[in-house]
Amino acid sequence: MSIDYKEITLNGLWHNNPALVQLLGLCPLLAVTASVVNSISLGIASTLVLTGSNLTISMFRRFVPDAVRLPVFVMIIASFVTCIELLMQAVTYELYQILGIFIPLIVTNCVIMGRADAFASKNPVSASLLDGAMMGIGFTAVLVLLGGLREALGSGTLFADMHLLFGPMAENWTIVLVDDYKGFLFAILPPGAFVGLGLLIALKNIIDKRLKDRQSAKAPAHSQDAGSKRVRVTGQIS
Repeated sequence: MSIDYKEITLNGLWHNNPALVQLLGLCPLLAVTASVVNSISLGIASTLVLTGSNLTISMFRRFVPDAVRLPVFVMIIASFVTCIELLMQAVTYELYQILGIFIPLIVTNCVIMGRADAFASKNPVSASLLDGAMMGIGFTAVLVLLGGLREALGSGTLFADMHLLFGPMAENWTIVLVDDYKGFLFAILPPGAFVGLGLLIALKNIIDKRLKDRQSAKAPAHSQDAGSKRVRVTGQIS
């Protein structure tokens, strides 16, 4: 069976995006996206766990009985989450405290478990590795877009507190969009996250519809050309 790596990439980034299409992992997505730095941090952690678990599960998929595959998947995912958690405690402890429970909760993220069971357990290593990476990047992109939107509307800034993730070199990365901004509390609260995600989903649907309309507009021209040649199959030519 041939593997379509292009399709795997497009599915993860756009056509089957876990946040915009599958609507999975919404709890952390809506909870921590009040700023860009939180979004990037959770996105990187989720992508590393997703890629590592997909790789490991694909490598050992032939040795795991169907009766215990889900508990084994959970143990593998939990092992990677523990490694990420300990790494964040050692390197970015303040950011780890801000994200709180949502780092350990990556274990229960439906995106990771779903890809493990639906894809990694049935496909070779290379395809599973790419699927994990693309799904993770697609999930991270939505996190960052939503985080940027909420931070801009809620605080009037972008890339604030990036030094928590990238160290002292990022202390001056903050972009002030509006001076003396009073803030828009709704954007930072959970209802603002729901509205922001809804806007992103609507934007994707609009883009998909326009792309589909373009393809539909081109289709009749080809069909008309193909039907312009007629072949007589009945009667006699006098």
